[in-house]
Amino acid sequence: MWNADAIQLDRENTPVERDSCTAIALIDRRVLDRECLARGLQGGRHDLEILTFGTVAEWSRATAVHAQVSAILLSIGSQRADEPQVAMALDDLAQAFPQIPTIVLADGESAAHILQALDRGARGYIPTSVGLGIAIEIVNLARAGGLFVPANCLMAARDEILAPEFRGPPVDPLADLLTPRQAAVAEAIRRGKANKIIAYELDLRESTIKVHIRSIMRKLGAHNRTEVAFKLNSLIQAAMSGTRAPEPELLPPTAEPPPRATAGPAMARARSPLPTVVCA
Repeated sequence: MWNADAIQLDRENTPVERDSCTAIALIDRRVLDRECLARGLQGGRHDLEILTFGTVAEWSRATAVHAQVSAILLSIGSQRADEPQVAMALDDLAQAFPQIPTIVLADGESAAHILQALDRGARGYIPTSVGLGIAIEIVNLARAGGLFVPANCLMAARDEILAPEFRGPPVDPLADLLTPRQAAVAEAIRRGKANKIIAYELDLRESTIKVHIRSIMRKLGAHNRTEVAFKLNSLIQAAMSGTRAPEPELLPPTAEPPPRATAGPAMARARSPLPTVVCA
């Protein structure tokens, strides 16, 4: 695609000095995509020169053109910036060419993908959903010292960014429902711990843990430990998302077993031993 001895011509076939051109290094391991993108970016512009390379190593070896390149466009397709191959490429570019801004061109548009690229030194992120004209302007912005982030990606992450600020301090969903000791036991149940382990960790008797569990089950409207864990998870997730969880359906208190019959005088007489008869 690029020849060191070539002289670029404008639309009227007039020679153009290389010093008056903006040179961009395009790095893409996919040959067809690389050539098509280079031709598209060139688009008849006499003030733009696209130098194409298959890898960062290939670009690094082209020392003769490093001085004239003002931006590096790294095309990664459907890959992410945290994948080893891409991460290594970004790290190498940031360390070896800190004075040349690197712009990532990728299919992904999530805020996470963009931040991963920026964390590794990229000065801009171009999603493949934009047109060639916008891509050129993004490159020019990076060359001027700016940093471009797609607005739609930022808006998509708006709730994640602003929610902690406006949501206020975290609310414990169990504070009004359980006592602190019951809440500690409930959290241990949610984590699947056995009664003996809970008793050891809370320094309580196992019989006391069983009493707490019965109270928790009644307050949550649960019939067993599994249902307790499920309802606790629902309450916690609802609190984290800011929605209101359904009120637990309280179970009626467990009926106490009937008291044992005590031995009255009649029963005592019935149970008294027979008199002993001594025969002469």
